[in-house]
Order: sequence, then C-alpha cells, then structure tokens
Amino acid sequence: MPNPSILVATWDSGFFSVSGKTVHQELANQSVCSLVADGRGSVLAIVGGHSLCRRSSDGEWTAIAKSEFDLSCCVPIGNAVFVGTDDAHILRVDADGTQHCLTGFDAVQGRDRWYAGAAIVDGKLMGPPLGVRSMAATCDGAVLLVNVHVGGVPRSTDAGLTWQPTIDIDSDVHQVCTHPTRPDVVIAAAAVGLCISRDAGATWTIEQQGLHAHHCSAVAFGRNDIFVSASTDPFATQGAVYRRPIDSNRPLQPLGGGMPKWIDGKADTNCIATRDSMAAVIDRSGCLYVSHDDGATWSCPIDRLPVPSGLHIG
Repeated sequence: MPNPSILVATWDSGFFSVSGKTVHQELANQSVCSLVADGRGSVLAIVGGHSLCRRSSDGEWTAIAKSEFDLSCCVPIGNAVFVGTDDAHILRVDADGTQHCLTGFDAVQGRDRWYAGAAIVDGKLMGPPLGVRSMAATCDGAVLLVNVHVGGVPRSTDAGLTWQPTIDIDSDVHQVCTHPTRPDVVIAAAAVGLCISRDAGATWTIEQQGLHAHHCSAVAFGRNDIFVSASTDPFATQGAVYRRPIDSNRPLQPLGGGMPKWIDGKADTNCIATRDSMAAVIDRSGCLYVSHDDGATWSCPIDRLPVPSGLHIG
C-alpha cells in the first residue's frame, strides 16, 4: 500500500500535497490553515480567512460555511464543526451550514485577563492578535479544548455550552493536542515547556527536562511517543524537535536519526503531524522532514516550500 500524502497548508501560497518528492499545489495565492481530518476520509481547513472548507481525498474543495469573522482553526465533533476566530470567539457550524456563536465561551472565568501574544522586535510590535490558536477534542468527543493565545486552555464538557479555565494564562500555550485513542491523555506546547494532562485537560503538569529551551510551539502524538518542538523565543532563527514515550517521566530527547540538531526556525503550531508509523515536521523555512518508522530515522524530501501554517498526513 502506498504511503499517504503529506498535506501542507501555507499562509499565502495555498495548499501543497506532497507524495515522495512530487509536489502538487492547490488554491494558489490563498491563505490556508488548520488542516484536520473530518473522520470521513476528507480534510477540513480554513481558506481565505473566512471559509470553512472540506477537501476530499481526490483533491476536490467544497465550502461548508462562510463567515464575516476572521477564522483561525477548527475541530469536528460528530456532525458539527467548532471553529475558532482571531478575536477569541467560537462558532459551531452544523451539518446544514448553520452557524451559532457559543456565548458560553465569551463568559468563561478569567476572560478579562486574556491578552494578545505580542512582542517588540527591532522597535516594531509583532505577534498574533488575541485569538483562538488551536482546538482539540478528546477521541470520545466528551471534552472540547480551546487554546487561546494568550488565555490558557478553556475546557468544555457539554459541547461548548459552558467552559472552565484550566492551565495558567501566563503559560502562553501555542497548541493543544488530544490522544487519538486515549481520551484522558492531552498535551500542549507552551512558552513554559511541554504540558501534559492525564485527566482530559482538567489539570496539567509541565515538563522541561531535556529541552535546550522552554518555548514550545508544536506537539503531536506518535504511536508510542510525544513529539514537541522548542526554541529560545517566538522569533528564533533555529529550533529543535524532541520526543519522549507517552507514559515515561524521563527527559525529552532530540530526534536524531537524520533529523538535524537545529532546524531552520521553529516548527510552529500545527507543524508536526503523525499517522500510524509516519511522522512529519516542517520548519519555518519550509524544509519538510519525514519519518516512516515512528521517528527513528528521518529524510528531507522537500527542502523549500512557502512559509507553512499547518501540516497533516492524509
């Protein structure tokens, strides 16, 4: 059976499907982000900042819903898709395209203390606005987790009607990720390190041992391991990717096996992907690294794609 394609979303150059060394571009000159499986053999994505779209396995794109809001990410639960916005709101899009704003999310405790993740670099204000950066649902669909940048990880156990704050806001979370078969296990990449929850995101511990720096941007579950990227700061010119067994407490270890010690810029939010024994990492410069053996060995079939916004193996 051939290996699945690696799908790469970019901020302004559309979408790329990579099979071996063959690259096929779709939606040229458009913004694409938040690639996520819909559970039915297709992939969901945000296109052009305002459209929730579905891409079929044969490459056909269909708009599910359009919004006046600036959309940032999405996650499906059952027949609904929950969509985050750049101004930190959540929409629920039903199967018929009907949209509902989740007012309970607007009332979550501590919302008044959320703030934009900006920094002054060379005298210029840089960084994303306050918004929903990533979303995840436990594999049983019972818990919805929303990573606000910067606002922690609010958690809902009633399909988005009500929300509870979890991790400290100043942990500065950049991605939250749920295990594909274990609903209790959740991980997050944050400016304070790798965050791990073993109660479906209700409480968290922070892991830093083995990292060269604590600013983590992306996380993913392999079959046996956690993968996490780290850098010294959001604008670092180099980063590294680490791994650790899911149920271990030992220090994180650099990947090795052909993965360079330093990648070109960090692997940002959603830029580590896994499926079965495959794993993929793409750095800020568009260098794509691929493993077919659970991250033991790596190759770089493509060394220069446009700046990525997300990665998916589909």
